[in-house]
Amino acid sequence: MNMNDLVIISVDDHISEPPGMFDKHLSGDDLASAPKLMTSDNGTNYWEYQGMKMPSVGLNAVVGRPLDEYGMEPTAMEQLRKGTYDVHARIDDMNVNGIAASLNFGSCVGFDGGRFHKAADKAKALIHMRAYNDWHIDEWCGAYPGRFIPCGIVPTWDIKATVEEIKRIAAKGCTTISINENPTTQGLPSIHNAYWEPLWKIVTDLDIAICLHIGAGNPAPHASMETPIEAWITTMPMSISTGAADWLNLAALERYPTMKIALSEGGIGWIPYFLERANFSHERHKAWTHSGFKGTKPSEVFRKHFLNCFIDDEFGLKNLDFLNEDMVSYECDYPHSDSLWPNVPERLWETIQHLSAERIAKITHGNAMRFFRFDMFKHIPREQLSVGALRAAALAAGVDVTPKSSGGASPLAEGEAPRAITSGDLMRMFSHHAKAA
Repeated sequence: MNMNDLVIISVDDHISEPPGMFDKHLSGDDLASAPKLMTSDNGTNYWEYQGMKMPSVGLNAVVGRPLDEYGMEPTAMEQLRKGTYDVHARIDDMNVNGIAASLNFGSCVGFDGGRFHKAADKAKALIHMRAYNDWHIDEWCGAYPGRFIPCGIVPTWDIKATVEEIKRIAAKGCTTISINENPTTQGLPSIHNAYWEPLWKIVTDLDIAICLHIGAGNPAPHASMETPIEAWITTMPMSISTGAADWLNLAALERYPTMKIALSEGGIGWIPYFLERANFSHERHKAWTHSGFKGTKPSEVFRKHFLNCFIDDEFGLKNLDFLNEDMVSYECDYPHSDSLWPNVPERLWETIQHLSAERIAKITHGNAMRFFRFDMFKHIPREQLSVGALRAAALAAGVDVTPKSSGGASPLAEGEAPRAITSGDLMRMFSHHAKAA
């Protein structure tokens, strides 16, 4: 085996939604009241919905820029690489990056559909959420069968409507949903409340995987507004451990032994100690905490239910024996700043070539295909989805990967000398763009 033989699925990428995404799925007042991409007087873009203004048009979609232009937020669609919002250009960018298939989360609607949860008119929000799912499944994923894993969002503010929407999108072939890891941040009951029982039942009945993406519920903490922003960037993936511990103690996992949960964009290197600590804590405290597990170690429950996803994790890949190798998958995070596009195969091969061919196949595509019930080889022959074959297609199509300068926002004041960017700088920058919108 060599690098060009790899078949790679990315289980965590993102879409910067195009302005016309609702046009084919809504009409009349439903279309008029849907989220709209707007342009401010200073030329920046923002999304507007039910009185809310969202200045995030790209959520750190800096792929294709020179590294010295990286920052937290492109402020206009014209600053984005076309593959962030155009599905045909996305396929080109996947090909040149050797990515056979991709699972995509939304941006303006939130990784978990959180924007609709914040809307005052929930009847309209339900209509627009359903339309978003139709666009995502039918237009984005449907444009290239076998290249995308559909991931729906659901109206968890109404559990009956949630069950019905899961049934509806499952009938379309969608096998995955993304929800908030901590619904109490949305004013909903915690995952330990009986409110969620219908959700647990329907996802297991229909074999639907649940994705919990970092940042949707439990925000990555920063020590202070003066903390250098790189401290926040460093700990961001590991912030998912708060939600992971909460879900690991979910009693429903005992009642629904086939429930599947993906920890999206969380990394894997921290997990061996997390599991060691969970076992130690349970053994020391179970007499008074009555925490459940019924004689099973927390680590065993985790390895059974949770898919762990990594972008660049050399330590974790050297310690697979402490994980469940059947529950580890690769993610690219296109088009965000952690993404190694267009050099994913080179870096991935560097970190996995010490593994057996069987293990490599599992973490590059086999586990993802099984976990998300996604048979891409039904649509496209395997030999056409290897890194070598996809890059040959990109070369034939003339895909340009030359870094392109596109400006971008800086949190520093005009004329201010370079200095360490802090959390407070970023907060002020976002606030400024929100007001400008």
